[in-house]
Amino acid sequence: MTQPVSRRNQLLKTLPGFAISGFFLWFTFRNFSFSELESVRIVAPLWIAGVVAALLGSYTIRSHRWYLMLRPTAHSRFSVCGRVFLTSIAANNIMPFRVGDFMRIFTYSGDLNASSSVILSTVILEKLLDVFALVAFFVMSMGGSASFPSHHVKIVAVAILCLTGLGLLVMVLGARTLELPLRRLFGKLPAGPKMAKIENWLFLAIDAIRGIGGRGMLVLLVESFAAWACEGMIFVAMAKIIGISTDARGPWQAFSSSNLSYLVPSSPGGLGPYEAAVKTAMMSHGLNASTAALYGIVVHAMVLIVLTTAGGIAFLWHRYHRLTRKPLMAEIDVLPEDIP
Repeated sequence: MTQPVSRRNQLLKTLPGFAISGFFLWFTFRNFSFSELESVRIVAPLWIAGVVAALLGSYTIRSHRWYLMLRPTAHSRFSVCGRVFLTSIAANNIMPFRVGDFMRIFTYSGDLNASSSVILSTVILEKLLDVFALVAFFVMSMGGSASFPSHHVKIVAVAILCLTGLGLLVMVLGARTLELPLRRLFGKLPAGPKMAKIENWLFLAIDAIRGIGGRGMLVLLVESFAAWACEGMIFVAMAKIIGISTDARGPWQAFSSSNLSYLVPSSPGGLGPYEAAVKTAMMSHGLNASTAALYGIVVHAMVLIVLTTAGGIAFLWHRYHRLTRKPLMAEIDVLPEDIP
């Protein structure tokens, strides 16, 4: 009886996310005429090569960045890191609770030759780097906005930038300093198997972060900005392809705000908040509401389809070469039963 109840509880947890997505989709498209879709035309086909190059660049760099994070403490090949990373992206796009990230941590730890605690520390560091880079791009793109409430939003954005920067400094530079106080703390806590497991996980994660070092952290930061710059070029190229006319900052603000919208709990793939963020950003740079909403759905559909397909192919190719027919749901069965 425990498993069906747990499954039912997990299902109930998805309902708020779908409700949030529904609200944002309604907000974005409430005055939208779907006849607008008929106006979509490819007016600059040469920019399709730009989209392909930007997608390849972005996710190759992000896979390599993760490989560098794992390298000090694991013996993972870059090809394996890339395959697992793309599989996790695809799983995040079709399943709730960011299941793809949990798969990286628990399901594929054996493939990566790394403990789950080490992978968890790299995923946390990855998220901090992503937020730091995206907020930096967002702040840089805000100048010249026509109607966006730039003053107040910029203050919040700069505050988030400072907080994520501080978090990165604490994780990397403070790992060595924090180890001794944490060991003293665990020495005073009641002993037990669960506490021992938490202690082991925590110090394995600290070792993994400490192994990156200051120079390694600088490389990760450069790769983070390079990867997200490639992602921004996807938005620029898509605007050129379908003939969206706006100032130079518009696609960059749409790119940064839409990717930050993944922080809002919603349905798999970030449906709703993503489109709303693109629409708001592009309207602040002079685009009308219908065209801005249309641009958002076209870009999001393209990115979701390409990345989910690429991740699915990576998953199936790996399964084929291992001569196993183990389905995706069987892979997920090794995850903790109650994902938060």
